[in-house]
Amino acid sequence: MNRTPFTFRFDGRTIAAEPGQSIAAALIADGQRSWRRTREGGSPRGMFCGIGVCFDCLVTVNGRPNRRACLVEAAPGDVVETQEGAGRAHLAC
Repeated sequence: MNRTPFTFRFDGRTIAAEPGQSIAAALIADGQRSWRRTREGGSPRGMFCGIGVCFDCLVTVNGRPNRRACLVEAAPGDVVETQEGAGRAHLAC
């Protein structure tokens, strides 16, 4: 099994990760505590439950919104972006 650390991009910054580490774990290890804002009120959100039950840790990964950062394993070269609300602003009327 390859245990070589790697990096991915988060909002344009380089983040270090370990193989098998979730995106949320890598962001917390980097000092990030929030990476989403709620649709109503813009309150900051990050990891809350850590097991995929809630939706506080949503991010956009490689262009796909609504990914739970606590469940998605970080991969080399991933592009992760802060998500605003439900990640579907482009569908709003």
